[in-house]
Amino acid sequence: MFQSHLGEISALLTAVFWTVTALSFEKAGKIIGSLAVNWIRMLFGIIFLSFFTWVTRGMFLPTDADLHAWCWLSISGLIGFVIGDVLLFQAFVLIGSRISMLIMALVPPITTLASWLLMGETLSVQDFIGMTLVVGGIALVVLEHPKGEKAIKFSHPVSGLFFALGGAVGQAVGLVLSKYGMGDYNAFASTQIRILAGLAGMSLLYFILKAWGKVRLGFKNPKGLLVTINGAFWGPFLGVSFSLLAVQHALVGVASTIMAIVPVLIIPPAVILFKEKINLKEVMGAVIAVLGVGMLFLQK
Repeated sequence: MFQSHLGEISALLTAVFWTVTALSFEKAGKIIGSLAVNWIRMLFGIIFLSFFTWVTRGMFLPTDADLHAWCWLSISGLIGFVIGDVLLFQAFVLIGSRISMLIMALVPPITTLASWLLMGETLSVQDFIGMTLVVGGIALVVLEHPKGEKAIKFSHPVSGLFFALGGAVGQAVGLVLSKYGMGDYNAFASTQIRILAGLAGMSLLYFILKAWGKVRLGFKNPKGLLVTINGAFWGPFLGVSFSLLAVQHALVGVASTIMAIVPVLIIPPAVILFKEKINLKEVMGAVIAVLGVGMLFLQK
């Protein structure tokens, strides 16, 4: 059973890992800043991965990957880590991990639309209903109608919502390119290539932004550094690797659907750890969005 459903089980574990890492990086970002967290977690992510592949594959680096894998996985890493995650991590700081991960439920609909626009795939009525539910569920959470006012307003900072949306686009594109570039190649080694490319691209970006001072301060903060390392273990090491394992052994849509349950999984720990006050409207919005994601790929 495990082998026949390896992709689905890997996707479920990915959702759990991403829930832990989102909470960790939200906390770390508020301590040492999102720029420091982003670079440090990738550094430790590649360290964890390199030792793991050394033990399991006898290779510290993915030297056996062909040119096709290096090219497409590197592009995937640049888009996913440098663009997508930089935006997502800033969203963690501005609107929190719970709302950010709810916006990330847009990843499967974005992937579906991209397939329709770029590859001519057909969209069914069920697809449109599913996408409408996802957008509707998210809108239920992020929009509000204050009493005594006619206009509908955002219930969270608009900049944070747009950062999270950018993160969703980056992850959707990165996931599709990862599957194309990886083929049958080892998922953990593929993650190494993605992170190496992302780390190189991010280092160049930090030179342009003159952000290295923030990274140095991050290393000098023991509490923030420890939380970041914990997030790196669950995120870049386990989470990203298992997400590639999921799309390698299951349809991208099915894997994305299962991984998209994070907005629901993250509600209990957000209440317990961060003492967030969550109302019924927010719970309903998260559930509706996840149901919408499910409709996109059920019976396909």
